[in-house]
Amino acid sequence: MTAPHAASPTPSTKTPPTPDRIQVIVATDCGSTTTKAILIELVDGHYRQTQRGEAPTTVEAPFADVTLGVTNSVTELQELSGRRLIADDGTVIRRTSLTDPNGCDVYISTSSAGGGLQMMVAGVVRQMTAESAKRAALGAGAIVMDTIAANDNRKPHEQIQRIRELRPDMVLLSGGTDGGDQKKVVELAELIAPAKPRPRFGGEYQLPVIYAGNKDAAPAVARVFGAGFDLSIVPNLRPTLEAENLGPARDRIHDVFLEHVMAHAPGYDKLISWADAPIMPTPGAVGDILQTIARKRGINAVGVDIGGATTDVFSVFDGVFNRTVSANLGMSYSISNVCAEATMPRIMRWVHLPMDERELRNRVKNKMIRPTTIPQSLEALVFEQAVAREALRLSYEQHKAFATTLKGVQQQRTVGDAFSQQAGGGTLVNNMKLDLLVASGGVLSHAPRMEQTAIMLIDSFEPEGFTELAKDSIFMMPHLGVLASVHPDAAMEVFEKDCLIFLGTCVAPHGEGKPGKQCFSWTLSGARSAQGTMAVGEMQVLPLAHHESCEMTVSPEKGFDMGAGPGKPVTRTVRGGTVGLILDARGRAITVADAENERRATIQKWLAALRVYE
Repeated sequence: MTAPHAASPTPSTKTPPTPDRIQVIVATDCGSTTTKAILIELVDGHYRQTQRGEAPTTVEAPFADVTLGVTNSVTELQELSGRRLIADDGTVIRRTSLTDPNGCDVYISTSSAGGGLQMMVAGVVRQMTAESAKRAALGAGAIVMDTIAANDNRKPHEQIQRIRELRPDMVLLSGGTDGGDQKKVVELAELIAPAKPRPRFGGEYQLPVIYAGNKDAAPAVARVFGAGFDLSIVPNLRPTLEAENLGPARDRIHDVFLEHVMAHAPGYDKLISWADAPIMPTPGAVGDILQTIARKRGINAVGVDIGGATTDVFSVFDGVFNRTVSANLGMSYSISNVCAEATMPRIMRWVHLPMDERELRNRVKNKMIRPTTIPQSLEALVFEQAVAREALRLSYEQHKAFATTLKGVQQQRTVGDAFSQQAGGGTLVNNMKLDLLVASGGVLSHAPRMEQTAIMLIDSFEPEGFTELAKDSIFMMPHLGVLASVHPDAAMEVFEKDCLIFLGTCVAPHGEGKPGKQCFSWTLSGARSAQGTMAVGEMQVLPLAHHESCEMTVSPEKGFDMGAGPGKPVTRTVRGGTVGLILDARGRAITVADAENERRATIQKWLAALRVYE
């Protein structure tokens, strides 16, 4: 039997220098296809991202050594900067002193190569401990392959069959409050252990199991997971019904990811020895930088990363972090699923050009067959961005349903309530309290015009009140997430100055009204002085550069709310951007007419107001 052990710090061969000794930073992100490297330097007293390089990831055969891709991408930084960064043996050079013109002070990395971190989670009650386990896994940067629960409506033999089919990197098991019933969580362990789920890497690899349930049941769970499993015991995810303690489980997931998962991947043992800080799963690092910016600025933030197969949504509201992965909602491999789930009429409501539906369906199939293609015509671009709106909307809805207050606290009046699939808390996501919305992913980051990124964000997320819009310029957030663990101030400075491109501020009241009637009046003072009114259904952009800010007072009409209550004026400092100050009087939720000609005319008016395709 492998003895269970408590969580311990992630092993690292080096101790990173103190922040005052860090002036040159090399960071890499090993993706599934591309390894991206950035160089950050202290320039005139400020940390700035100065160079960027990339190379194909080399974790697969015939190379089977992830460090080759790292070396190649950092070599590109070397060539662009004129600073020698790669030694003759291919390793990253460290500086001998702060005056040394070659090498770096710190090398850090993230990784999602080889499919990233894949986990199975289990809990006694699906809507309580199992959901807390899922939150812990997602927050650590994992893809959750399945959630097993005592009340997930599957028979035991079906659960066992599912466990055997999965090939997870690790399993997270939770259940019961401390001092509560032990029987159910032990029964769950007895379901998992005999099923003997095989890890992805097979062979002599012992599957890591992290137990984060009732502490009194830990000895019994340890007896169940005998030979063949590497068991870790950490503090309970739900020590009481009223409390959720995800930190220890997330930390242990990171540790196990490094000790077990990455140790078995080709070349990662060398990469671990190179790095000055623990290597993090890419999504976990993105979540960390979003939490850092929210904490440092005292704001609520949402980030989205839309890919070819999945869409990740991250949120921090009132200090509580959540992440969801919307599997099968993406822009290439999963584009047909978006069309099926959203339905074609909902996608077409965003299109202002006449299009043949049969031709569009062929376009969707071609995108699945050739996922790396990009739109070659205005019609193709408009359609792709319409699909993106719906993929983002669906992903955000899933996120709001998951990012909730603790379930089982108010609802646990009877045993039946505790096990009810409908029992749950309210969502933590509040669009009126959202201060910053950050976009990343090809369709958003690489849109031909900034205005296109802005309108896609506004149409899909429907922000309310005053919301800053920004996009990750070159998907730098993973690098900065791991940097935040070594030098938070440098990470914040680069995040603000080089990572984010601020599009502007969206000003949008909550409420509904009759089109053409007055929605709100506004006044600007400070860098620019102006005033005006907005009618229901209108959009307008006011010029305000990214370095400019103004005091803005918005006075909504009755039935519309800017955050202080219906009809009450609100004054806020607003920041500009590459698009400007966006006034959105379309109301929430955004609706369009059913009649084809009227719908197209309305969409055309909105697009023209923002100069989206000019």
